[in-house]
Amino acid sequence: MSAISIVMVTVGNGEEALSIARTLVEEKLVACVNMVPRIRSIYRWKGEICDEEEQLLIMKTRSELYPALQSRIRQIHSYEVPEIIAFPVTDGLSDYLNWVVDSTSI
Repeated sequence: MSAISIVMVTVGNGEEALSIARTLVEEKLVACVNMVPRIRSIYRWKGEICDEEEQLLIMKTRSELYPALQSRIRQIHSYEVPEIIAFPVTDGLSDYLNWVVDSTSI
């Protein structure tokens, strides 16, 4: 079975979250995107402390698709430096993991 990763991405609003999620699922770069609304992010950017509401996207994909996924997110994301973080899935329900593989393409 292919290795699976979870990729987390933050976005500034629900419209962008929906657009990115739909695009990546339609292009089969991810099998699924969970959209978590209204997270609050506090971070340092260009020497200033920022306090912003964002949305969190949690994506499931094949690990081998990560380079293409990262590149595509950079193309369609509005942030200068978007948060794109991948974590390997070490275990999970095999039927679900197989579905992730079947729902994505190379």
